[in-house]
Amino acid sequence: MSVMDKLKQMLKGHEEQAGKGVGKGGDYVDERTQGKYSGQVDTAQERLRQQLGSEQTGRTDPGREDPPR
Repeated sequence: MSVMDKLKQMLKGHEEQAGKGVGKGGDYVDERTQGKYSGQVDTAQERLRQQLGSEQTGRTDPGREDPPR
């Protein structure tokens, strides 16, 4: 079992909190680097949220279409 599988199992049912933690971590890195790597941090946050199953990405899945407004 990989580390990511173990994390997913531990966080099951707590995806929203995990998403918030990813956001806070990214904000901390942006603050410490004065936004120098904000594009890379945003990409890393999005990918990590997808891996952890968080619905906090702010985007729909690439395979699905956006719902009508």
